[in-house]
Amino acid sequence: MTTTPAADPTMTAITAAVTLGREGDVNRAREELLTIWREVGVLGDPFHRCTLTHYLADLYADPAEALVWDVRALDAADALTDQRAQEHDASLQAAGFYPSLHLNIADNLRRLAAFEAAADHIDRAEERLATLPSGPYGEMIRSAIDGVSRAIGARDTTPRPTSPTVGETGAG
Repeated sequence: MTTTPAADPTMTAITAAVTLGREGDVNRAREELLTIWREVGVLGDPFHRCTLTHYLADLYADPAEALVWDVRALDAADALTDQRAQEHDASLQAAGFYPSLHLNIADNLRRLAAFEAAADHIDRAEERLATLPSGPYGEMIRSAIDGVSRAIGARDTTPRPTSPTVGETGAG
């Protein structure tokens, strides 16, 4: 049975917090996601953990802080099943999460000048490109993987201009 995000109060709360962040209220979005994280916890529903931590990582300008949340998202994805993902959206496949998750880890490691580790994760993202859908989302991730790969090769630690927290000075 397929349910809608509205049928899942945790996903509704995550979506509302993510929307705040996308509208520029990064601090409030971060606080709301951290509140949800305290409720879900490290042993909670893998779909909730993966989604929440994946978005929470984007709200930290500091790559070390973002990396902590990105690693949690990857760990949660390892526990995620297609069945659970499809309870939220029938089109989701757990494998489709990995290119973006490895991309984000690679990008944070690159920004920390851990270029060898970053290259390993960008390779993992590239190995899973076939799991991405066609269309705008898939193209966005493919383009970002290419950009991060080039930055790793150039040993560039500059934040990407598409980062949600570029220009933010304080991470909480």
